[in-house]
Amino acid sequence: LVTHPRQTKGAKPRVLQRAEHPVSRRNISKSALKVLYRLHKSGHQAFLVGGCVRDILLGLHPKDFDVATNATPDEVRALFHNCRLIGRRFRLAHVRFGKEIIEVATFRAAANHADDDHAHDDKGRIVRDNVYGTIEEDVWRRDFTCNALYYNIADFSIWDYTGGFEHVQQKRIVLIGDPEVRMREDPVR
Repeated sequence: LVTHPRQTKGAKPRVLQRAEHPVSRRNISKSALKVLYRLHKSGHQAFLVGGCVRDILLGLHPKDFDVATNATPDEVRALFHNCRLIGRRFRLAHVRFGKEIIEVATFRAAANHADDDHAHDDKGRIVRDNVYGTIEEDVWRRDFTCNALYYNIADFSIWDYTGGFEHVQQKRIVLIGDPEVRMREDPVR
């Protein structure tokens, strides 16, 4: 297990244009595409993120599709009649299409102020984390570089802040940030 240090504000992504990667809308569920397009057409940023992007890059069929956006959970709910907000630890929007659920998360930021909506238990595990931010902040809240790849529906590019694209090609797992802190935050990792 290798670790990738946390970056500072202002980090710029490597943007892989459509011709530079194999992710195609044919690999993405119709439901996820509906969510991405509606968010985008409503003026929000809309990205596929996480394991679904990684899996498509590896030639696998994703088990689910997660979306990251700058829309708040309430804004997502207003766009989709088939949406339900869930979660105490972090508010998420679940948009249901039959049996398929598209999980939509607002970009997260690190809790830096006493009045931010966040909490940890006595062992350091995150129990509440509703601090919204930008994509530049969200990327450093992800667990592994291979899960910190963002597929932009606006132009079909992939945004890579951490070298995750190369790590996927190398089949290498690289943790983002301090391993002790990250594992304590979420023991499932």
